[in-house]
Amino acid sequence: MARPRAAAELLRLLFLLALAAAAAAAAAAATAGAPAAAAGCRRGELVVRQRATGRTVEGKPEYAVEVRNACRCAQSRVVVRCYGLSSVEAVDPRAIRAVDGERCLLRGGRALAPRGGAVRFTYAWMTPQDFPLVSSTPHC
Repeated sequence: MARPRAAAELLRLLFLLALAAAAAAAAAAATAGAPAAAAGCRRGELVVRQRATGRTVEGKPEYAVEVRNACRCAQSRVVVRCYGLSSVEAVDPRAIRAVDGERCLLRGGRALAPRGGAVRFTYAWMTPQDFPLVSSTPHC
């Protein structure tokens, strides 16, 4: 009778190990979309600042945007949400370019230097747009 009880305990232990492995895999998958956080850079360390320049272009206010890297590591392949980057003036594609209808790539994927590296651009539209971080790749 001791064998069925030992077998049940062994099965229970194997089940708990499999459950723990599945939870670890799910946690790893959840952080895969945010490589900056996994490698030592937090989301808030890519800081987006935006201000009206006071100029108007075709009757639309112009906005200046700066994305600054405050992390101790360089970060490349910085992607922000931009919803196509609407503008009535040409936007420098070396600074930012749409990769699809929702996301934009900064600096063609080239790295922003650590602790202060920045990319700047201007655009003109009816209202200011948000540029929240989607992803980046840190280089520590």
